[in-house]
Amino acid sequence: MNQVIVVGAGNWGRNLVKNFYQLGALAGVVELNSSLREQFAQTYPDVPTYEKYNQGLETDIPAVVLATPAPTHYQLALTALGAGKDVFVEKPMTLQASEARHLAEYAEETSRILMVGHLLLYQPAISWMRDYLATGKAGEVLHVSTQRVKLGKVRREENVWWSFAPHDISVVLDLLGQPGLTEVKASGHAMLQSGIEDNVHVDLGFEGGKTAHIHCSWYWPLLTRTTVVIAEKQMLVYDEVLQKITVYDKGVDENFNNRDEGSYEVEVADTQPLKIECEHFLDCVQTRKRPRSDGWNGVAVVNILEKATEMLHG
Repeated sequence: MNQVIVVGAGNWGRNLVKNFYQLGALAGVVELNSSLREQFAQTYPDVPTYEKYNQGLETDIPAVVLATPAPTHYQLALTALGAGKDVFVEKPMTLQASEARHLAEYAEETSRILMVGHLLLYQPAISWMRDYLATGKAGEVLHVSTQRVKLGKVRREENVWWSFAPHDISVVLDLLGQPGLTEVKASGHAMLQSGIEDNVHVDLGFEGGKTAHIHCSWYWPLLTRTTVVIAEKQMLVYDEVLQKITVYDKGVDENFNNRDEGSYEVEVADTQPLKIECEHFLDCVQTRKRPRSDGWNGVAVVNILEKATEMLHG
């Protein structure tokens, strides 16, 4: 079942290596860093390691998993697609919407699978919310609000918006039903470094009047990761830290009176989303079905990232 070569085995890449290995699908690792290559050769002695990218592409392995720095994603993915490989690329898909669009179009033209690592879409809680909203019990979804804040790792090469928000943008689009974007408003505060925002608020408007709000910060006293869904009949709150979903049967009636008929908690499956995500990619490679987080999902996310950045920097 050896089906993928993981490119970039540091930081997050090591988690992808581990999961694909445990799934019996790891056919090789490409890593420039010699000490990391030696480390992986010791941990996974039965898996070939390569120093150069083209060495991995020259194999007959059908798929490539890219866990390299974001500025390299576009060119590496384009090269892999051109070599006839299916591609999984970590978020953000690219740093420019035009590049993301080119990859999505090229993957379609060449009948290749292109999947983006929007991990939260594979979180069992998000899957439950998506399926529940599809039943119509909560009514039409009107607004989704997310908050991803903590005292976290401050980066020099990107702001908190590009670091934290891709996950939440993908969830907002998913829970709202992938509506067309109509408006972006953004404000941010660069407290620690000039021009690199540590705290960002973004408001999104969509076709049909649906809206969303995203707040992300790595300079915040509390660890909070929540997704709130406001629908016609009910409200849903997902606490990612506690892994808990609460459904509130409350709202406002036609006479603008508050209605509160209680709430209940939902048990969430204790399955690691990364394993589910890796399994989904392998399944798509085998069956040729379109991934949940396909190239066009990546385009939509990068488009919002880019438009909000234009607003932040004028």
